[in-house]
Amino acid sequence: MSVVEARGLGARTRRGWVFRDVDLDVAAGERVTVTGPAGSGRTSLLLALAGCFRTSAGTVRREGVVALAHVPGVHEPEPALTVAEHVEERRLLLDGPFRRRRPVAIDPALDPGTLGRDLDVLGRHLLGLTLARVAAPAAVVVDDVDSGLSVEERALLDEALDALTGDGIAVIAAAREVAAAGTGSVFELEGQR
Repeated sequence: MSVVEARGLGARTRRGWVFRDVDLDVAAGERVTVTGPAGSGRTSLLLALAGCFRTSAGTVRREGVVALAHVPGVHEPEPALTVAEHVEERRLLLDGPFRRRRPVAIDPALDPGTLGRDLDVLGRHLLGLTLARVAAPAAVVVDDVDSGLSVEERALLDEALDALTGDGIAVIAAAREVAAAGTGSVFELEGQR
């Protein structure tokens, strides 16, 4: 069963199509990597699938929460909060101060005392995935999984993404190159402006 389904999805601005005619089905526990050249609409498509970007054509159906992980320039860590404070803030936002706390394990590669401004690219991704888990999502979107990471860091991020899919959470990632897709399927966007 699909947790995210797009049919004829498109977004148009005064400058032209950001992306269009996207048909995509993502099942629980599946990993799909959206690839394409710069300007092809990868980030905008991820945001649209999560319900955070206005579309002008087609439909998106979501079964459950689609959470944002790290999306550079859009969904970033707060510079003055520690990793642990980010998690606590997310719990409070989702549960309120008097409800039962959602159990969330901070990724072991993260130091709970590290400030958001001091996180490297991998740390930002791992924190984003940790925060996305707080929402008990059906799917998680994450951008630029192949940007600014060494080969070893990319392998660690792939492990974290595979852990999500292993728990039945769909992952929709964006990468510039098909080679960075890791496990799962690839959906290629073409520049459409």
